[in-house]
Amino acid sequence: MRGLLNLKDLSTDKILELIKYAEKLKKGFRIQYPDKKIATVFFENSTRTHYSFQCALMNLGIKIIDVDTSHSSVNKGESLYDTVRTLEALGVDGIVIRHSKDDYYKELENIKIPIFNGGDGKANHPTQSLLDLMTIHEEFGKFKGLKCCIVGDISHSRVAHTNIEIMQRLGMEVYISGPEEFNDNSAPYIPLDQAIDEMDIIMLLRVQFERHQEKMSITVEEYHQKYGMTVERMKRMKEKAIIMHPAPFNRGVEIAGEVAECEKSRIFEQMTNGVYVRMAVISDSLDGNL
Repeated sequence: MRGLLNLKDLSTDKILELIKYAEKLKKGFRIQYPDKKIATVFFENSTRTHYSFQCALMNLGIKIIDVDTSHSSVNKGESLYDTVRTLEALGVDGIVIRHSKDDYYKELENIKIPIFNGGDGKANHPTQSLLDLMTIHEEFGKFKGLKCCIVGDISHSRVAHTNIEIMQRLGMEVYISGPEEFNDNSAPYIPLDQAIDEMDIIMLLRVQFERHQEKMSITVEEYHQKYGMTVERMKRMKEKAIIMHPAPFNRGVEIAGEVAECEKSRIFEQMTNGVYVRMAVISDSLDGNL
């Protein structure tokens, strides 16, 4: 199947190539596909990913078909496959999909047009990982030897699960921190205050209240005190260390409001880079390289 479904299927060289292509696009390189049409189909709420893909498509001169799933035949019982097959039959040249089911794209193996994964369940979020990597590369000019701690709701996070695997492949040291109930042992655990002193990158995760089937054992105020990026913790970070977050972020929970836009924060730069990464992925696919 063409497109981008996860990063595990891509070589390290291909991942680096996409990051460099995104950086080239950010510096002003332009390419257009005025005869192409791509559908965006989001079965979960989204702001950054949904509209970042749409901005990327507009920048590439591609016509957008934004499918409103709340008024589609999905509500009549139509399967994901039949929805996608219908769009393919209507002549779209690719489809961006976000879905709550892990590895939903395995149902779409007979689809011939490119599929771009905008996030699946708790498993994969490939373009988010690529934009994170682009942001890190812009900051440090390398990956090997950098230390990153991902903090928070690890077990429910497709961002964490995607980033850990690819960061380790690129030679980064990756750790996790946060409440024990969110620890899935996907990377070595480190106490947050130790991470603050030692890491080059602190990557915070949103506490995903909507995914919790059990109640948290601590209040949001306690979470912020124990595991949040407070002003005091920010001041203790290494001189050139940075703060990242895939967003949306809960001010006063995983990050203090004044820290979200401090000089160490790269949160909004990540959002900017998301447009160029998605332009790179779509362009590379339409050119037959992905």
